[in-house]
Amino acid sequence: MLAFCLLSAVWLVSSPTRAQNETEPIVLEGKCLVVCDSNPTSDPTGTALGISVRSGSAKVAFSAVRNTNHEPSEMSNRTMVIYFDRVLVNVGRNFDEERSNFIAPRKGIYSFNFHVVKVYNRQTIQVSLMHNGWPVISAFAGDQDVTREAASNGVLIQMEKGDRAYLKLERGNLMGGWKYSTFSGFLVFPM
Repeated sequence: MLAFCLLSAVWLVSSPTRAQNETEPIVLEGKCLVVCDSNPTSDPTGTALGISVRSGSAKVAFSAVRNTNHEPSEMSNRTMVIYFDRVLVNVGRNFDEERSNFIAPRKGIYSFNFHVVKVYNRQTIQVSLMHNGWPVISAFAGDQDVTREAASNGVLIQMEKGDRAYLKLERGNLMGGWKYSTFSGFLVFPM
């Protein structure tokens, strides 16, 4: 199968009518994914044609929700990790449902977004998206006269295989009774 994919890639590279243009790579999808570099001399691996073959199963996406309020428990008082009790999508099975962590299956650019709701007025919430234990972005909601207020944020992160991303409650309590608090992410492209 690999030989067929490579032969197909060589045929497409040599066929100018199939190329997108001189600067864009050609991408084939199916059982395999072939990316042809239009400038093979810049390929650090030194492959003659600048071709890389990857598995066609590069789809990675997750979306999780809270069905209950998140009052910090003894365990979450130590970690302050926001746990999600319902996973709606877990393509690639890279969202660890027990720990509410996303684990990157490969090096690439990943997109993450979250939406949380504060419960009580006269309270501020702060939630951070953590990457390997370090905060990347945060969201705040702190209007003192509003009972329920949303805080949202999103970001693109370059991750290595095995890196982790999760949400940490820095301050306040979350409302999740009607799926108000969500955490989602997906692989934009592998590297």
